[in-house]
Amino acid sequence: MSFVILIILFGGMMWFMQRNQKKAAAQRQEQLDNMQPGSEIVTIGGLHGILANVDKTKGTIELDAEGVILTFDRAAVKTVKPVVTTEATEALDGVIAEAKAENVDASETADKQDSPFE
Repeated sequence: MSFVILIILFGGMMWFMQRNQKKAAAQRQEQLDNMQPGSEIVTIGGLHGILANVDKTKGTIELDAEGVILTFDRAAVKTVKPVVTTEATEALDGVIAEAKAENVDASETADKQDSPFE
């Protein structure tokens, strides 16, 4: 009886492991299919660059690493960071500009105050 329980437990464990592997493989395939020029790419070798071109017929990508164009297999991609839209960068630039302006105002008022050490 205990032998049957062990077989059932082992079979269940194998089924769950296979299911998790299928989910991970599907997620990776979706990530590779959704790559588009402008995405930040990290290869399995640790090279960081911007995706310049995707050739789906050959299964290769061209990676722009500081002006040097390198060709890799799609399988060499470790992570893909999505393309940052111009609206998001403009909004971020606006927030940075406001923070700098506030910092300048705060430093001007600090300069106008009398220092006890003068």
